Amino acid sequence: MRHLTLNALLPAALTLLALVSLAIGPVPLGLADVAGALLPAGDAATSELLQRRHTIVTDIRLPRVLLAILVGASLGMAGAALQGLLRNPLAEPGLLGVSASASLGAVLCLYFGLAAVSLWLLPVAAMGCAALATLVLYLVARRGAGNLTLILAGIALSSLAAALTSLAINLAPTPTDVQDIVLWLLGSLADRSFDDIRLCLPFVLAGLALLLSCGRQLDALTLGEDEAASLGVNLPRLRARVVLGTALCVGASVAVTGAIGFVGLVVPHMLRRAVDYHPSRLLVASAFGGALLLLGADVVLRLVSGSHELMLGVVTALIGAPFFLALVLRERLGSAA
Repeated sequence: MRHLTLNALLPAALTLLALVSLAIGPVPLGLADVAGALLPAGDAATSELLQRRHTIVTDIRLPRVLLAILVGASLGMAGAALQGLLRNPLAEPGLLGVSASASLGAVLCLYFGLAAVSLWLLPVAAMGCAALATLVLYLVARRGAGNLTLILAGIALSSLAAALTSLAINLAPTPTDVQDIVLWLLGSLADRSFDDIRLCLPFVLAGLALLLSCGRQLDALTLGEDEAASLGVNLPRLRARVVLGTALCVGASVAVTGAIGFVGLVVPHMLRRAVDYHPSRLLVASAFGGALLLLGADVVLRLVSGSHELMLGVVTALIGAPFFLALVLRERLGSAA
């Protein structure tokens, strides 16, 4: 019953935090003002103040809130699915190199100046490289490779993408190009619109659906690969579905927000005990938890930022890196004992 309570509390907390996020900004609004601004703007007779509030909430703040929820849910569920598949509590979406590959696509678009031709080419390039990485990982999983081989393939893709990204930064012709590349790699939700949401939404929904369909098989996998196979789980197909679902979620997210890490690592660890260590239950809880964490981090950075807003990827790294180190040390001490 604890997981049912958790799945009721998390959406309620997320709704409240979303309202708070819509209220804060250079023009502070009350919750009543936010509720009124979410209604249709009305005709020309509507007061200028109400029109202004409607524009601020629906055109500027609402896309940012919705994108934080969408990306956070994607990263959270992808992390829970990967940890269940690999039976490794340290696994997270960046492990398979999809995030690094998507970032490489965006960097190449910036490097060759394609973003100046059309801003739509930036997310398209990021998703193209993510799709290529997905195809490579899918082919590896399809051949019945074990988890170790899958991890090594992901590490190889991530290292290659990081090396090519560093090369692009090193050869960037102007300091402005270097700045654009670095800012993209830092990750942010600022200045996003409903166009960005429409671009990534179909891919994210497809990825979430794929990952949710793997819940029962991941539960069986906790008994071991041989036991899961004896229960009728098709392991190569399960690996392929998790890899493809993760690639869709993470690739589409990185395409519109840049690189945002550690959400898929932190959230499942915080919620695993509350769902009694059932991977299938953890998937939904991690989606809500990831959305809550990312939206909360965005709210915090907006409150503490001065004239220059902090980058969201930096904030999540400051949260996740010490958390990851603590997990590694705990695993190390546990194995030594």
